Amino acid sequence: MPDIARLSIRLDDVDPEILRRIEVPVGISLADLHAVIQIAMGWENAHLYAFHVGRNLSWGELDPDWSDDATRAAKTATLAELLIHLKRAKVFQYVYDFGDDWRHTVKLEALAEADPSATYPCLLDAVGACPPEECGGPCGYAHFLEAIADPSHEDHQEMIAWHGPGFDPGAVDATKIHKALAKFANRRRGKLKPNP
Repeated sequence: MPDIARLSIRLDDVDPEILRRIEVPVGISLADLHAVIQIAMGWENAHLYAFHVGRNLSWGELDPDWSDDATRAAKTATLAELLIHLKRAKVFQYVYDFGDDWRHTVKLEALAEADPSATYPCLLDAVGACPPEECGGPCGYAHFLEAIADPSHEDHQEMIAWHGPGFDPGAVDATKIHKALAKFANRRRGKLKPNP
């Protein structure tokens, strides 16, 4: 298997679109892939998560209150192991925050040889701002956007007070993501080698 997986990560059920494209070593643990997705998307890593392939395969952070017996530990599995189970569509699901239920469709765009001059993981593209944590999932996010955009909305002042002014759903700070991924790569040096 080639060294690098190019993945697109789309946050489901939100408008406007929120998308990240990244490259990661195929040998990355699923726990580290979770951390990379958190950084790339802009989440705060404050909740449980799971990766799903179809209906029967799940990996995540094991928790007696949320994990079922079929969930495998993400820290002992790799992306390469997950990819073996993909069908023709080459997609899997990443779910973050089981209360707000943020579902992401992750698509394997390509497998490639590592660029010796590149640092992995790396961000290729970023579209759209990450929703604020604790806003209530996709429905709550839609309500939040509606309320902050309309000063006459009954919840406008409450949402501004809760989150603060100036949220732009179309703005994403790619430079900040690049820096955070580089910092993560430095901390994980040796564990994120391109070869699985």
